[in-house]
Amino acid sequence: MKKNSVRRGVPAVRPVRKFKVVIFTGYSCNNNCVFCVNAGKRGLPEKSTRELLEDVARAARRGADIIELIGGEATIRPDFAGVVAAAKKLGIREVVCATNGRVFADPAAAKRIMASGIDSLIFSVHGPDARVHDALTRVPGSFAQLEKGLAVLAGLGFRKVYGNTAVVKPNVTSLPRLAKFYADRSVRNVEFIFVDPNYGGALLDFDGLVPRISRAAPYMRKALAIGNAAGLTEWKARYVPLCHFTDCVRQVSEINERRLYRTEHWAPDFINYDAIASRAAVGRRKTARCRGCALYGRCEGLWVEYLRRRGDSELKPVKKK
Repeated sequence: MKKNSVRRGVPAVRPVRKFKVVIFTGYSCNNNCVFCVNAGKRGLPEKSTRELLEDVARAARRGADIIELIGGEATIRPDFAGVVAAAKKLGIREVVCATNGRVFADPAAAKRIMASGIDSLIFSVHGPDARVHDALTRVPGSFAQLEKGLAVLAGLGFRKVYGNTAVVKPNVTSLPRLAKFYADRSVRNVEFIFVDPNYGGALLDFDGLVPRISRAAPYMRKALAIGNAAGLTEWKARYVPLCHFTDCVRQVSEINERRLYRTEHWAPDFINYDAIASRAAVGRRKTARCRGCALYGRCEGLWVEYLRRRGDSELKPVKKK
């Protein structure tokens, strides 16, 4: 039944959107990823512990259901566990961290962060092996450390470890092998994220890092299919035009995100009070070629920088039935 339909006089129930606050702790990082969207911000001051605790308290007062801590690399901060513990003490239901995973190779650090009350971790894995991953992070040994981190957390009984992967030219053909890496470890929630070329490293090296969507999409769909075959049906593709994902539209993050969340971003250098709407309005675009597409109202199109560089010839409007 469609969500706006009525059965026996009772309106269909709309899901209540969760309020998520993404708090950027700063831009310092122990990796140096070639595609990093914050590549030009490494020199900006980090938020102080006091500022982070004020952010957490403000989010709690405003009724946040979820706080996501990101950087840079938030886990390298000495105050990280304390900030997580403060959020949990204030009643935040879910505290999440996106991480490169390297800190968790140290069992003592892993135990300390687990004891803080962290609810889930999102490991950024950009290759199925050290050759691919370390070339993208520009830190030899980073893959070995994140792999050890996964093993340490598993040994400690921490199960809510998820994954995300930036889809770039150097790793696009490796996505099926990376999907197997995730599936072998039963990672329940994974996002394959088409790189954002509007800012940062991918803007500076567009030709070297940004694949054509027509080339990347088949590998991304194959990765999703590997997850589905393993019973891991919550895997998603992110920042993609729907016309290249007609067989798995329900596994495109933006569709689920708009339905499930309202999201704010609080960073050292900006605050965005509607991250989802502003991305669709400013960061991505549909073109005249999209008119009449059956998926038009649900799709955000392509990144604006991608369209500026490559045009819209790869967009294939879906015929209405």
